[in-house]
Amino acid sequence: MLFRSFVGKIEKGVSHFVHRRPPLRYLSQATGVVADDVREGYFAVLATKGGESKRFIVGLHYLNDPAFLGLLNRAQEEYGFRQKGTLEIPCQPQELQNILNDRKA
Repeated sequence: MLFRSFVGKIEKGVSHFVHRRPPLRYLSQATGVVADDVREGYFAVLATKGGESKRFIVGLHYLNDPAFLGLLNRAQEEYGFRQKGTLEIPCQPQELQNILNDRKA
């Protein structure tokens, strides 16, 4: 039940950005730099663990992927629902990359 609530809040938050025109803008809180690489139907995720960080642009369809949802659950457990800016996920960048690669196949 808590997990569904978490996914619902993520979908609601992301949906505010999806309907924007022109394409989505990403504002990095760390640098204040605006990037144009987040298109409609996508969102930015920062995989961070063990001193490694990598930013990914992820399609909204991953919100239905069980492995990706597991990462979101970890983020909720570690950071709660009060994240601002890019969604940070506590995992090695390679772990997220593997999930994204598996879905493409």
